[in-house]
Amino acid sequence: MKRFSLLLLLASLFFYLPLKGQSGKPQEVLTGVYLMNVYDLNLDEHSFFADFYIWFKWRGDIDPTEIEFVNMVEKWGMTMEPFEDTILTLSDGWNYQGYRVEGRFFHPFLLERFPLDKHTLEIHIENPDYPTEALRYVPDTTSPPIHIRPDLMLAGWDILGSGLTPMVHSYGTDFGNPDDRASTFSDLVFTFRLTRPLSYFVLKLLLPLTIVILAALGALLFFPSYVDARISLPVGSLLTAVFLQQSYSDALPDVGYMVLMDKIYLLAYLLIATIILRLILTGNRLREVKKKQMDFNQLKRRERWMAGGFLMAYLLGVLLLVWLA
Repeated sequence: MKRFSLLLLLASLFFYLPLKGQSGKPQEVLTGVYLMNVYDLNLDEHSFFADFYIWFKWRGDIDPTEIEFVNMVEKWGMTMEPFEDTILTLSDGWNYQGYRVEGRFFHPFLLERFPLDKHTLEIHIENPDYPTEALRYVPDTTSPPIHIRPDLMLAGWDILGSGLTPMVHSYGTDFGNPDDRASTFSDLVFTFRLTRPLSYFVLKLLLPLTIVILAALGALLFFPSYVDARISLPVGSLLTAVFLQQSYSDALPDVGYMVLMDKIYLLAYLLIATIILRLILTGNRLREVKKKQMDFNQLKRRERWMAGGFLMAYLLGVLLLVWLA
């Protein structure tokens, strides 16, 4: 029985050592990325194109260049050109190889904070042949591990920066093969952070809506007896707000939740509806005011104060929605 246990121990070591190496530590691969271009951000299909260089430096017998990009889509359209025809051995003893990669990658664009939304685009790099016990990808600290082309620009977006983070990817299954327990792999994630310019929110979306609100509030500054002119302003403002909301909604994918700008427009609709209701109540009271010979100036001053109060409520509501987003 002891001999049988000894044979089992030797057999397990025989299969275990080729994966982990004599030191019992996984082979580390220094990895760096240089981003050339990011383009065609498709919010409807939740994807983007990326063009970048990636390189590997390692010491050991395992070739870490047989990688796959976990979140790549349309793999038939991917291009991956190697730096060299064969793996190089540098003067310091490191093995070296790299690729220029271009392809489409998946990213779930969450738009709850639109138009103040920020997105972290990710590219997941993984070797599917060796588990974490045998192979690990780490950022190349011998040189700056991440580079972005200095003149890289993405229309309609501000670039916040990038990062390279080592992670462990566990599939949580043996894929139907109980003899294969290697379901945890080293995963290196390249991140690229983007945000929309603040000017887009303030000048192109919020400013037109604020002008519409001011036009609706202007009805409260008219003399109370001008009923037709007073009611036409908020009604026209309501129709204009609907068209403005439709103009930016057409550029967004269909989502099952309200984005930040939808909530601001909902606040605007409530304010315009309140103004219309106030004008109707004032019109109904107008005959009573004439009959009792009440002071029109008092009624006018009250509505001017209400116009200022409604404007402050709108501005504070917008600030609160932005802060809570």
